[in-house]
Amino acid sequence: MEKLNIVRFAPRERDGFYDTIKARIRTYFERHNISPYANVHMWIKTAAMLLLYFAPYLIIVMGLSAGNSWLFFNLWFLMGLGMSGIGTSIMHDANHGAYSANDRINKLISYILEVIGGYTVNWKIQHNLLHHTYTNISGLDEDIDTMGLIRLSPNQPLKWYHRYQHLYAWFFYMIMTLYWMTVKDFVQIVRYKKLGLLTKAQLSLKQALWWIVLYKAFYYSYIIVLPILFSGMPWYFIIAGFLLMHFTAGLLLSCIFQPSHIMETSGFALPLEEEGKKQMQSSWAIHEIENTTNFAPRNRILSWFAGGLNFQIEHHLFTNICHIHYKKLAPIVKETAEEFGVPYHEQRTFRIALWAHANMLRKLGKELT
Repeated sequence: MEKLNIVRFAPRERDGFYDTIKARIRTYFERHNISPYANVHMWIKTAAMLLLYFAPYLIIVMGLSAGNSWLFFNLWFLMGLGMSGIGTSIMHDANHGAYSANDRINKLISYILEVIGGYTVNWKIQHNLLHHTYTNISGLDEDIDTMGLIRLSPNQPLKWYHRYQHLYAWFFYMIMTLYWMTVKDFVQIVRYKKLGLLTKAQLSLKQALWWIVLYKAFYYSYIIVLPILFSGMPWYFIIAGFLLMHFTAGLLLSCIFQPSHIMETSGFALPLEEEGKKQMQSSWAIHEIENTTNFAPRNRILSWFAGGLNFQIEHHLFTNICHIHYKKLAPIVKETAEEFGVPYHEQRTFRIALWAHANMLRKLGKELT
């Protein structure tokens, strides 16, 4: 059986950064006597994001937009916003165990991912295990693996067409969730079985495939079949609306996540061979902060909609804390980073962050290393 190529990090005690910052964050919550999990603001946001997705859907299925194509397609667009909002603000925290102190509640809420077409088991392996452990390490972080279509790391092979990727990458960003909801889950589950990553989930490949098929059947039944039957609009309008929803969600999610890691300031360090083992020079926490960028810290609307993921540094260091607290934690993290001489990457606005990411795509399309 093929095995995951494990990479080890330097002991965190060597630099003391992570232990110090954990103690300061713990003190913050104790001093203010608040829980690191969801609060009333998070519950209100949860309701709002669910309404943003399901209210337009009900209007479509009830036939209230029949005959009004402008309204019809705008409802699908709103569903795309709701889909991305559910991903960043609800499912994401639940699957990290950050929504509630009760694991059963987290697990229950995490199933909203299946409702919008995904598969929780795959998501946890790709995101929680691989991305958050091995951020920007080629061959391990699947978030930078695009099958060679886009070069997202200086450690990946350079192809001739990558010189244009700063132009065409946005199309692939748009179809990200569409690929995810159709093909990706099946491909991933087979690969994760070969790598032995399904063991913790206590699933056989046959069981996992069965659940994926069942969830996909449910998803496509309610998202396409029911609108075809009851919306009063032609079937090709339904397909077009479905694509519009995914293009909207895919582009928004990509524009939130990509400027957080694929930037010129990111380290993209590779492990060294030491006594037959692959070893990183930095501790895990230092590696994470070196490969992560915050943006638009004062943009309250963006922070609300993006699930606080514009504070990506805080998220990577404290995945078990609900994103509703990140804005308050950021000054503590930044001050500690400066104290230890650790870089704290931050872009002032969302527009500047996107522009910097596009420039990084251009640079990666021209350089081998």
